[in-house]
Amino acid sequence: MTAKYSEDSIRTLDWKEHIRKRPGMYIGKLGDGSSHDDGIYILLKEVIDNSIDEFAMGVGKSIEVSISDRNVTVRDFGRGIPLGKVIDVTSKMNTGAKYDSEVFKKSVGLNGVGIKAVNALSDQFVIESFREGEVKKAIFSRGVLVEDYEIEPSEEKNGVKIVFHPDEELFSNYRYISEYVETLLKNYVYLNSGLSIYFNGQRFFSKNGLLDLLNENMNSEGLYEIIHLKGEDIEIAMTHGRQYGEEYYSFVNGQHTTQGGTHLAAFREALVKGVRDFFKKDFDTSDIRTSIIAAISIKVQEPVFESQTKTKLGSKDIGPEGPSVRNFIMDFVTSNLDNYLHKNPSVAEAIHQKIIESEKERKAISGIKKIAKERAKTANLHNKKLRDCRVHFDSKHEQKSEASLFITEGDSASGSITKSRDVNTQAVFSLKGKPLNTYGLTKKIVYENEEFNLLQAALNIEDGLEGLRYNNVIIATDADVDGMHIRLLLITFFLQFFPDIVRSGHLYILQTPLFRVRNKKTTHYCYSDEERVKAMKSLGANPEITRFKGLGEISPSEFKHFIGKDIRLDPVVMKKEDSVSGMLEFYMGKNTPQRQEFIIGNLHVERDDV
Repeated sequence: MTAKYSEDSIRTLDWKEHIRKRPGMYIGKLGDGSSHDDGIYILLKEVIDNSIDEFAMGVGKSIEVSISDRNVTVRDFGRGIPLGKVIDVTSKMNTGAKYDSEVFKKSVGLNGVGIKAVNALSDQFVIESFREGEVKKAIFSRGVLVEDYEIEPSEEKNGVKIVFHPDEELFSNYRYISEYVETLLKNYVYLNSGLSIYFNGQRFFSKNGLLDLLNENMNSEGLYEIIHLKGEDIEIAMTHGRQYGEEYYSFVNGQHTTQGGTHLAAFREALVKGVRDFFKKDFDTSDIRTSIIAAISIKVQEPVFESQTKTKLGSKDIGPEGPSVRNFIMDFVTSNLDNYLHKNPSVAEAIHQKIIESEKERKAISGIKKIAKERAKTANLHNKKLRDCRVHFDSKHEQKSEASLFITEGDSASGSITKSRDVNTQAVFSLKGKPLNTYGLTKKIVYENEEFNLLQAALNIEDGLEGLRYNNVIIATDADVDGMHIRLLLITFFLQFFPDIVRSGHLYILQTPLFRVRNKKTTHYCYSDEERVKAMKSLGANPEITRFKGLGEISPSEFKHFIGKDIRLDPVVMKKEDSVSGMLEFYMGKNTPQRQEFIIGNLHVERDDV
């Protein structure tokens, strides 16, 4: 029977209802904090963006951030919100000073939505504005004003203090991972030289902008000193490393555009033209850009982003009366790079040698690549190796950020996941036995080895992350010695040939329960011995205890609970001190005794969550 469609079917939601009903429109995915782009980090970013805009206007040289028991506090020392408008700017859509381009000329948050989204998606939201010896305070819950304080005298310095607690009804079982928060805050200080941000008492500060950013994120020395170019409304830092692929950090008005956009596309084009013009040779594009590590930051008036989360710039022009983004970046890069290379011939020679080496390797594997691509096309991926999903990361679908690929080994394990998965967003790639140890091998092996060739094709990452078909690449193996070994071999593969998968936060380990503890009424799934003991105590006498030895032992009806909304993922995270070459040498080299000693001594290391 067709549902009746009438005037009564039409509803108008108020601002907070709409945000809570469609949070993805405002903060992307909800998530549990295991991914760097989960909603809880977007909420934090939306609050800090306002404080950054104050600093950009010349007020407030420090910001204090603290996270404890899921309560987030952000205190800035800017001008403070005009006291009579505190409630309006936190609870009325399209309200804010940033519509006045004279007050906020090159701001990030221009649509008056961000702080309202934080308010609506928090079960407690407290705001205080300190301004000229007075304070205005208001308390909200899920966007509803629950306490409105009168304006009172205050001895506090000007600025704004916001305390919020993401709503546990929406963000289930979430936690803040300190590495993700620190990366977010470090990027802010790299882009705002002179700004101090304190996170739980630790200070982040930068004198040299993007030069510091590259030095922080590179875990081995570049092939030559970092080229650092600065101009009005633009800053660039770049070098070549020893890794495969291209690595970029792009920003607009202080916003980390993780998906790039018009400015990054223009920079990649300008880099190729600048190098070709300097050497007066028509080098292949891939030979120039292979192993590049670069950061670019520009400032744009009234930027247009492709989503509320502002991860991709869509603006074509720098400003209403300015040049196009492409021409602005092209002119700056080509002229300044040419000048730099003429003044630094040793750097020019290092770039030239890198290009020649890349050209030799490309030609050496060109024939193999052609055969491998044909093999991947005719391998009937959808039936033999890959059970695909309907939504991909590069699609326009609302669920694109949830697209996941489970990499698993064995028919029983892949069968359980395949039968219990969400066919819209979850794909399965089945390995045939243990993958090859790729440590010390060249990229030639990616095309010669059938497993890796098909995996690369399934992910669509041969030419970098721009074509990545899945936002989450999940290693799903048994929690035994063989499963751990497969995990290590796969992580080695990605670190060796596609490190951006790890650096960009796309690689995860699936956590599945070790035990099932149940009686006739209640079932507990336990991921550790501690959880097992706790479950046994809660159920009383003689519960039934099952030890899961492998993924294939878990029935599809049970498995759907472990890869559904309560999925537990451990992100594979790299820090500054993690040298890729050093890690691979230690874990995959021939130093067996030292490695064995390390593993025995570090069996129970846990992640630092806040």
